[in-house]
Amino acid sequence: MSKDTDNEAPPEEQTSEQGGSAFEDLGSDVEPDISDDEAVEADLLGGLDIETTEEIDIPDRLVDQVIGQDHARDVVQKAAKQRRHVMMIGTPGTGKSMLAKAMSELLPKEDLQDVLVYHNPDDGNEPKVRTVPAGKGEQIIEAHKEEARKRNQMRSFLMWVIIAIVVGYALLIATRPLLGILAAGVIYLAFRYGSRGNDAMIPNLLVNHADQTTAPFEDATGAHAGALLGDVRHDPFQSGGMETPSHDRVEPGAIHKASKGVLFVDEINTLDIRSQQKLMTAIQEGEFSITGQSERSSGAMVQTEPVPCDFIMIAAGNMDAMENMHPALRSRIKGYGYEVYMDDTIDDTPEMRRKYTRFIAQEVEKDGRLPHFDEDAVEEVILEAQRRSGRKDHLTLKLRDLGGLVRVAGDIARAANKDQTEREDVLQAKRRSRSIEQQVADDYIERRKDYELTVNQGEVVGRVNGLAVMGEDSGIVLPVMAEVTPSQGPGEVIATGQLKEMAMEAVQNVSAIIKKFSDEDITERDVHIQFVQAGQQGVDGDSASITVATAVISALEDIPVAQDLAMTGSLSVRGDVLPVGGVTHKIEAAAKAGLDRVIIPAANEDDVMIEEEYEEQIEIIPVSHISEVLEVALEGEAEKDSLVDRLKNITGSALERQVGRSGTGSPSPQ
Repeated sequence: MSKDTDNEAPPEEQTSEQGGSAFEDLGSDVEPDISDDEAVEADLLGGLDIETTEEIDIPDRLVDQVIGQDHARDVVQKAAKQRRHVMMIGTPGTGKSMLAKAMSELLPKEDLQDVLVYHNPDDGNEPKVRTVPAGKGEQIIEAHKEEARKRNQMRSFLMWVIIAIVVGYALLIATRPLLGILAAGVIYLAFRYGSRGNDAMIPNLLVNHADQTTAPFEDATGAHAGALLGDVRHDPFQSGGMETPSHDRVEPGAIHKASKGVLFVDEINTLDIRSQQKLMTAIQEGEFSITGQSERSSGAMVQTEPVPCDFIMIAAGNMDAMENMHPALRSRIKGYGYEVYMDDTIDDTPEMRRKYTRFIAQEVEKDGRLPHFDEDAVEEVILEAQRRSGRKDHLTLKLRDLGGLVRVAGDIARAANKDQTEREDVLQAKRRSRSIEQQVADDYIERRKDYELTVNQGEVVGRVNGLAVMGEDSGIVLPVMAEVTPSQGPGEVIATGQLKEMAMEAVQNVSAIIKKFSDEDITERDVHIQFVQAGQQGVDGDSASITVATAVISALEDIPVAQDLAMTGSLSVRGDVLPVGGVTHKIEAAAKAGLDRVIIPAANEDDVMIEEEYEEQIEIIPVSHISEVLEVALEGEAEKDSLVDRLKNITGSALERQVGRSGTGSPSPQ
């Protein structure tokens, strides 16, 4: 059975070697039950000997439950200790919100405050603000209500006495009962109208921290101005004694509720620029007055005294968040805090596999309705984590998506009334939890089969089966066709298929190789390149470079290309095949389309983690140079051999295939 070895010492008692305060061991370790190092290294569970995830102990603190992101956790702990702001940038689902919540647990304990808003007798549109220790606010409200009740009781007693006297006089002495009833009604209304002033004296409890045991945490993601900065409700009755007192219409914003705690704003760039400016003011001043956010509302006439908002700001978003973020706000966070980039993947080590096992146990416990996972089911989830990383010897850190797989698998097991979630449930969940892009890609492949648009046999001049990625986890076959025609002016390369900037640059790189390679004068010829059925989303990236080069060379030399083959790979101007992303999904797409072989960059060979069902369906051919691509793809031995030899001599890269070459000096596709 696994055990968590948590360091229970408080954060302030732990120091790093550099002198700053930091966890010596951020996150909870899960110790292996196998002593043999080689066995631990090979075990998908990292050496754990368990029957189900029920045997895994779950850490109490959120910061210990975060998987990976060691740098981000270290920064969050330091920021909590020193009360610094943090901006976390990275892919969705990598733990930004969880770290923000963890920060509220790590914050040093401070005296929380309740905030009260009082009526201002001198100016009703400028309510007064008072702060009291947490829990005192409710007592003050109750005291004011009790006092108001006593005053109302006295007024009611006096009212009924006066009414009794007037009615008695009208009935018994003046014998005018109708006049007595009218007088009693007037007296009743007068007393009721006058009692409204007593209710107006009761303050409004704006922020209540009576039951708060830890620092507050407020998620203001996507909040409109009123929800973020506070607001004053509109009052349709603004005169005649029917109006609601202005202080009673004041509503707190997330910045006020988060005082002494954490304000978390994901997708920070989606906030209105004016809201970002006001947020910057609140961060700088530590207090912010509340006014009506709608200019047409009566609340716009009301503005309270400054309300405390001494919060720690955690801003989050994707890479594009920094582009539309107010530069002054970013400067404020950066100048008084930290910026952190969240990792997408992490090294596949036995320790991390143990933590992924604990992650599955955490997801089951959080949901509360799922059966625990048995050993085989856990191994299948970890295999999927390896596969989704898209990198050799790595695990994905997009744990929200992985948690979705865990929940779907658990739901399937629960629907079958199983006591434990098994491997078959995980496999079925992988099919059911396909992304929209994957479903569209699969439907696209089926439609192409129906209309015989996929060519997976024979040989064709100038046509190559390329491979592309739709979304993040969906491969698709994307044919590329090339044709060389006489030019009526200076020769040019014409590419169609909604190519974006990076794809166009890749085509230009390919054209450099063609010009250097060809014996013919192509300055008087146009090279037409078509990405067949690229769709409205177009083509982005350079992974079709070897596909384009092969199609153009085939068209120039009139040598056919084998159609049972697909390929993907970037290309340098010297003809070297460079690594690309998404090779696993691309290979699976080729297999689904009925192709027999696929060419990939040699540097990506260890990144391939296709499903077992496709392993027997397709042959994977790693290559390092365009000459190797042509040797495999082109048909016609004599013409092909002559062409390949000429290309090797011209590029000066007559290298033998190096299976598994690491790709030193090539940029990473990740």
